[in-house]
Amino acid sequence: GRWRCGNRSGGGAGGVHAGCAPVDLNTATAEELMALPGIGEELSRRILEYRETHGPFAAVEELMEVSGIGEAKLAALEGRVTVNRE
Repeated sequence: GRWRCGNRSGGGAGGVHAGCAPVDLNTATAEELMALPGIGEELSRRILEYRETHGPFAAVEELMEVSGIGEAKLAALEGRVTVNRE
């Protein structure tokens, strides 16, 4: 998948790359996750499995609990992922 950025509105917190709407880790599909930098098929599957097992992510930093995601990968995702707790 390609990272698609449509409109540039929606001024969220600083750090949102090129006006892209961040992907919500708690509702994202495998395809949406795979469009993120450094997230391939295997990692997207692990993220979805983690979400199914542990429930919704409480914070973006919780991604580091997923096998294969460390500080560098988390830093690359900064501004591209979000967590909505409803």
